[in-house]
Amino acid sequence: MKEFIKKCWKLFVNRETITYIIAGVLTTLVNFVTSFLFYDCLHWDENLVTVIAWVVAVVFAYVINKYWVFLEKKDAAAKEAVKFGKFVAARLFTLAVEWLGIFIFVTNLEIAFWPVKLILAVIVTILNYVFSKVFIFISGPKKKEAE
Repeated sequence: MKEFIKKCWKLFVNRETITYIIAGVLTTLVNFVTSFLFYDCLHWDENLVTVIAWVVAVVFAYVINKYWVFLEKKDAAAKEAVKFGKFVAARLFTLAVEWLGIFIFVTNLEIAFWPVKLILAVIVTILNYVFSKVFIFISGPKKKEAE
């Protein structure tokens, strides 16, 4: 049992996961501030606000994940474009998850925007980490296989 706990600790408590959590919090903050500005201050439609906040957060997240979380160096333009394309594709999936959640719970069921947004942020952050770790910012032996 002690070995199992040690393995789990090493798997989940390391530089990468800790920096990803911090980056996820910062990205969520960027998303929330953008949402606040457009939804609460400008009173735009919640569905449009979700998309605008997503675009701003994705650009921020790519930079912070690439250089700070996964410690990647700048690639050649073609490789960078492919990697960014994968990143955006994965984020489009999680945007669909978030947008669908907002549409169902806020637009249709009329549940308050911010509690729903917060719960969806946790779900989206977990999904984004999995996609980033497994498909986008690959390191070690898997990176050599992918290239």
